[in-house]
Amino acid sequence: MNPTRVLLHAMAPALVSEDTRPLAVVHAMERAMPGLRLAWAIGEGGELIAVSQDTTRGAARRRSGDFLLLCNGDPEHIITLSRSEVPGILCPGGKAQFFVFAEWPMDAGGLAAAADVLEGVAEAAGAYWAQVIPETLTLDLADQKSRVSKGPAKSPRGLPMLKQSREILSPDIPEHLGWLNYWSAAAARAIGFPDPARDAELLSRSRRTESDGWVVRFTEAPLDLDNPAHFQALLRAYERFPVIGGRAPA
Repeated sequence: MNPTRVLLHAMAPALVSEDTRPLAVVHAMERAMPGLRLAWAIGEGGELIAVSQDTTRGAARRRSGDFLLLCNGDPEHIITLSRSEVPGILCPGGKAQFFVFAEWPMDAGGLAAAADVLEGVAEAAGAYWAQVIPETLTLDLADQKSRVSKGPAKSPRGLPMLKQSREILSPDIPEHLGWLNYWSAAAARAIGFPDPARDAELLSRSRRTESDGWVVRFTEAPLDLDNPAHFQALLRAYERFPVIGGRAPA
């Protein structure tokens, strides 16, 4: 198994009765990643369980509409998709959310498909915002979350500190930045993107989605904070969008 992986997470409005978005998310990820079939579940003991491929409504729901953790069934090249529901007390604006999480190897194929997977999953989930990061950034993101009201202004890396999710006023405001970023139309309005005069460089690495959201890439190669150019690109983005992470009013 490749020890370096790509992580995706998307934050979307809470699920409702008979919600079709979980099934749509599965199909979107399969379409975006050539040859992918999320036809296995992972049991509590880590065992792979083949999920019915029957096309009846009930079987389809068992396969993907009610998924908690699905995968491609290949332990040597494992690709997973999971979801959870986050209660409002932990979420921006007090609004419960539907959280989608996916991960896959950071190989040539995985990197080539990353932007399409992000866009497909985020649009299918109706996400407020979403992002893709290398797994190596997870600790740095955790270090940016302030746990006290009067904590340090900067993380150990020198990135700005961000508010906890529940302290952010609106779910439309992205909680942090990643390598590839999906901003819904509402999220883009909340942070003031795009401004043609200020965002020419970002727009050269961005694309509009079908729902008028945006997929924005900060660096061509996966974001690496040990690379000074990558670190500066991320720092400039935080300076450009002070609303992100609840640091300034929307």
